[in-house]
Amino acid sequence: MATRTSKRTLYRLRGVNPTVNAMFDALDTNQLERIHADFDVPENLGVPAVLVTGSFEQHVASWCDEIFRTTGIEVSRPVNRSAGLLMLAVDGEVYAIGYDQGFRLVPDRLKDHRFGLSFASRRVDPGRIRDLVSHTPGAGRTDITLVPGGASVWSLSVVEHARIVRRLGGHLDDIPLTISRDNPAKLSSAEGGAGLCLRLGVEGADLIADIRAIARVLREEKPSPELEFVEHVVPVGDPTLLTRLETVLDVLLGQESDGRISVAVPADHWDDYTAARAFRARINSDGAGQSTDDFELDYVLCRARVQRAGRRVAALREGTVTLYRHSRADRADEIWTSSALRWIEAEVFLDSHRFFLMDEHWYEIDQEYLKAIRSHTERLITNSPSVDLPPWVLGEKERTYNESVPDQRPGYVCFDRDNVQTALHRGNGVEICDLLSPDNVLVMVKRARGSDALSHLFNQALVAVQTLRNSPEGRQLFAAKVAAARKGRGLPDDFPPSKVVFAILLKDGTDLTADTLFPFSQVTLVQTARTLEAWGVQVEVVGIASTPSAVTSTGNRRLAA
Repeated sequence: MATRTSKRTLYRLRGVNPTVNAMFDALDTNQLERIHADFDVPENLGVPAVLVTGSFEQHVASWCDEIFRTTGIEVSRPVNRSAGLLMLAVDGEVYAIGYDQGFRLVPDRLKDHRFGLSFASRRVDPGRIRDLVSHTPGAGRTDITLVPGGASVWSLSVVEHARIVRRLGGHLDDIPLTISRDNPAKLSSAEGGAGLCLRLGVEGADLIADIRAIARVLREEKPSPELEFVEHVVPVGDPTLLTRLETVLDVLLGQESDGRISVAVPADHWDDYTAARAFRARINSDGAGQSTDDFELDYVLCRARVQRAGRRVAALREGTVTLYRHSRADRADEIWTSSALRWIEAEVFLDSHRFFLMDEHWYEIDQEYLKAIRSHTERLITNSPSVDLPPWVLGEKERTYNESVPDQRPGYVCFDRDNVQTALHRGNGVEICDLLSPDNVLVMVKRARGSDALSHLFNQALVAVQTLRNSPEGRQLFAAKVAAARKGRGLPDDFPPSKVVFAILLKDGTDLTADTLFPFSQVTLVQTARTLEAWGVQVEVVGIASTPSAVTSTGNRRLAA
């Protein structure tokens, strides 16, 4: 019996009217000519639809010449990859589904790049995340986490939550799709980025019903609380603001490179990037250009810099980057061609707002999300701390401060760099805390000059609490250290950490408030707190008071007593 569903990637297109003619007009004629496309208008779907079929052909595979040069044996093998693309309009929205290589016919400029991700943040089970791809703005860095069996979002590195999530996949919560109607007990999954990859109905009526169910989720539901961080960036849509941002970027492109513009692989073409053996960029040039082994940002920025002011962004948007599957970089070897602007990212500040250019689109960290983060941060930072910590002498090293606390505050124990080594955490082991208070509160201490140090601090707390909660060996070893330090008075055998205090000294002794804590650190702090609170652990954030170092009569600095 034929299956009623098939795993496909569904795209939602923007700026395309829901008519047959408009869908035809949206396609790239050069691509259609290359595949010798055939066109059909399906009538059994009951909605406006277009079907395009063809194939990417190469009469002689690129490796044949190399085989001849290596072995002296002439080989001639063709390459033929089929391509199908179904475009259909459902309730005024235009969608596209690729079959085999048909996904390459979907115009990148028309994709709703948050479509799949928005669905995933609403319907993927936060306790069974299978993959998460995130990007660090301004660093050109992409991190990919794969957990085939599924894992709680809280078990993923919390640093991910301060980044921009590009793809999210996992098991689906209950949703009336064809796959779940056939077998309600069957586990189904989805992966969302620009497109939404999941099992969709094969029969026309089932497919359209599934698309309507997906649209209903996006229209009527909010992201699950555990995954709301996925949508903390929103596309910029205001034309006036977009013009201002591109004016700033144009000026930036005219200056010598200073790191504010970096390279980033387009999010939906990582596989193409890894398969490519040659790259060729053309920016306002009639020549073919020299192929290179990888994308060369310096060349692209140099070409942009020599353009006339006011035309630099346009030159990149109109310029192209082509990927080839063979180093000879012939037309027959082309994998994919895109706008050169998709390969750069930039960070711009306007009116105290922070914007990012990624994948040729501008994004802003959502202001409502930031308000919620700030409100939560304000609740975590207390002016009436439950721990009594002495002032920090400015100029004193972190370890010196931690080691001095037990002398100034009897009952406190210093465990800075006194790590617990378990079978799971060999090597350097796990630092359970910097200080343990008399009532067994874990105190994590950090002098922070930037958000990186605090990200490390928050992650340290997660690992420490996980170790105490889940590792009998870790609990036993830490209890032994406490008993030795307290001369026999250790911890309960089943010691459950009930409270974590983050004690922070900002650079130059600045008072710790929601105004002075680094914005990205606030995001990471709140996600860490939510994780710990879900485990039954209270979180408190306190600022450490500071005192200046004394100066001797000879002008030399000494630490205050």
